[in-house]
Amino acid sequence: MDETRRDRDTEGRAHNARPRDGLGRPLPYGSPGVERQPEGVVRSPRETVREAQRLLDAGMPFHAHEVFEDAWKSGPVAERELWRGLAQLAVGLTHAARGNVTGGARLLRRGAAALTEFMDGSESVASVDSADGGAPAHGIEVGALTGWARELAGRVEGPGAEPVDAAAEAPRLRGGGR
Repeated sequence: MDETRRDRDTEGRAHNARPRDGLGRPLPYGSPGVERQPEGVVRSPRETVREAQRLLDAGMPFHAHEVFEDAWKSGPVAERELWRGLAQLAVGLTHAARGNVTGGARLLRRGAAALTEFMDGSESVASVDSADGGAPAHGIEVGALTGWARELAGRVEGPGAEPVDAAAEAPRLRGGGR
């Protein structure tokens, strides 16, 4: 690849084709990287949560954010803030794992704040009659997840804090916090 030219997709739009590591950082052309998430995939909420959880558990929160971003862009308007907030949590974990303390803490808190409209007290607003695990939160334990995000944000800002292990810190989307 000629590094002075921009990468383009088949339709001529700018598209970065550089390989990336598990935290989404670009690597030099020709380096082995991890497989990238395809963009624009429309999944059911259940598939979105399952795929994002798999990526979070594998220590790939940047890739999980891309899954949430697809749901945010393709889902119903009433759920966009849910998926956007989850994407922000994933990017916050990405930054915390990369050692970007300020960005990590800021995005973890911003994502937690975005999710508050999907909470009723300390529980998620998920109903039990939906085949997808409840709507609008689709069975996601919003209260536990926002608590996890705020706790991690405080920890990564602490004096002498080191980058976190993304897999070890991965939250449970269903089943409560970490």
